[in-house]
Amino acid sequence: MASTDDHGTPDPQVEPRSTGPRRYSAEYKARILAEYESLGRQGKGALLRREGLYSSLITTWRQQRDRGAKTALAVPAGRPKADPRDKEIARLKAENARLETELGKARTVIEVQGKLSALLDQLATDSAMRNGESK
Repeated sequence: MASTDDHGTPDPQVEPRSTGPRRYSAEYKARILAEYESLGRQGKGALLRREGLYSSLITTWRQQRDRGAKTALAVPAGRPKADPRDKEIARLKAENARLETELGKARTVIEVQGKLSALLDQLATDSAMRNGESK
């Protein structure tokens, strides 16, 4: 607010409105664009004055909106393409599971072979003892 001196003349010093450029949120821009486009010529001017905006901002915001819409429409429909790394990870996990199963089977076979070998050794020892006793 401009102050007056003792003689009733206004102070010519203008106070700064802000320290930097104004920033507008996407919601604000969309709301103002929708309102602006629904008004007539006089209403548009009143809106710009009320909000302290320039018509060039409206033009820029329209271009941004349209560019965003075109970008969104350019995105292909459907699921995004699978990342080749995800496919490779899935293949490696399946192979790992298969190898774990084979390893389990191999360990079981080795365990059975060990028990069978021990049993055959025991039978051979028992047989040798019986043959040695009968002589």
